[in-house]
Amino acid sequence: MEETKGEQINSPFKKDLILREELAIQRTFLANQSTFLSFLRSSMYFLVAGLSVNKLVDGNEAVIFEYILFVISGLLLVVGIINYFRNHKKIKQSEIHIGDYKFKYENK
Repeated sequence: MEETKGEQINSPFKKDLILREELAIQRTFLANQSTFLSFLRSSMYFLVAGLSVNKLVDGNEAVIFEYILFVISGLLLVVGIINYFRNHKKIKQSEIHIGDYKFKYENK
């Protein structure tokens, strides 16, 4: 006997899996935000280091080192933003697959 779509959704086994999948996606979304904030924090550390090098050391070497730290800061920020939006897009695409599969072991 085949189950209709409504009977499949009312199965407690399926509801439990759908809830777990939704919670897993929420955890993944929060982890993505946390990773972006880590990139942002690291970028700000390099920016502050670049600003403070000029105050600590005099000379041309300090200016070169300052610019290197600024470039690293900018690169970290850009990589963090790209990484965030790329992963955000993947997470949104995976949301449409929640509950969209057949259970192999439901009838065992």
